[in-house]
Formats: sequence, structure tokens, C-alpha cells
Amino acid sequence: MEDVNEPIMDYNVLDLNKTYTYADYMRWMFKERVELIKGKIVKMSPAPNNKHQELSFKLTGLFYNLFNKHSCKVYAAPFDVILPVSSPKKDSTIVQPDLCVVCDLSKLESHGCHGAPDLIIEILSPGNSKHDLNTKFKLYEESGVKEYWVVNPFNETIHLYVLENNFYKGLHPFTKDEIIQSTVFSNLKISVNSVFDMV
Repeated sequence: MEDVNEPIMDYNVLDLNKTYTYADYMRWMFKERVELIKGKIVKMSPAPNNKHQELSFKLTGLFYNLFNKHSCKVYAAPFDVILPVSSPKKDSTIVQPDLCVVCDLSKLESHGCHGAPDLIIEILSPGNSKHDLNTKFKLYEESGVKEYWVVNPFNETIHLYVLENNFYKGLHPFTKDEIIQSTVFSNLKISVNSVFDMV
């Protein structure tokens, strides 16, 4: 009989047809990075390429400077976010966004964020584009993430989606020489050049 408290060290012993919860997820000690989407395991892409990492560091630095004296907190991956989406089992959707901003600090716990962040950023990579543009888009919309940014390093654009009446409204793609102004945070204004230059 399986010990429900015993850590699981090998990804290959998991049943990919089974529906898991956050309690199960917390027992997984293997090296593979995974997310849970409505209880189903989704293996994350291999380690991000250099451009992805450079963009992540750059955005983290820009956001840290903007939110340093703000009551909201900025977190970069790996950071667990347990999303409140409809599912047969409670707490069965856990994602690791590239960057997120959390303003309701009561959602924070020692292992991550239990609830929807106010803003999430995902950086596309060859292996995750469909996941970020389709699956995560729907999850973030359903769970109430107020603003979702998709950073596309291939054509150096940033797409910004704003939650209106429970659905995302997409603004025009922001390109070089343009300024992104967040609709949620009045102090959040970033030039696209500052994100992609020297990357």
C-alpha cells in the first residue's frame, strides 16, 4: 500500500492518466519540472534557452525596480501558483509563470501563491507556445488574473490581455519603440526597447 506521506523521487512512477492535487504535487521530489492542469500532469519544457533566461532576468529587474516600494510582491519562476479553476478535485491546477505580481498578500504561503495573481507574464519558447497561448490563456482568464502579458522573443513583441467582464480583451501587439502602460498598475510603464535591447 502506498504511503501518502512518502516523497516520490522518480517521475516515471506517476500514472499520467490519474488526476492529482496540490497535496500530491508537494510530495514530488524528482528533478523534472511539471505543472498540474486540472489535475493532469504537464511536463514543462527543458531548461529555457539563453534568450528566454535573459528576458526573464531583465523583466524581473524592471518589475523589481517598479514594485520595490509598492505593497505588491513580484515573483519569478520557479514559483508555484495554485489557481482557483473549476475541476473535479480542489487545488488541482498548479502553474509556474515566468513572472507574476501578487497584491493580495493573504494569498501567499511558504510554497507559493494560493489564488490568482494580479498580473502574470509568460515568455514564449519553442516548446511552450501553444501551452502559453491557449491552455494558460484560458486558465488565467477563468481564474481571474487581471492582466496577462505574453512576451514573444521570436518577433520581439509583447501582447497584453486585460480582463473585462470575466474575459480577456487583447490590446494591439507592442513592438520596438513603443511604451507598454499597464491598465491595472498606473506606475507600470515599460518601453519595449528596454525589454529586448541587448538580448
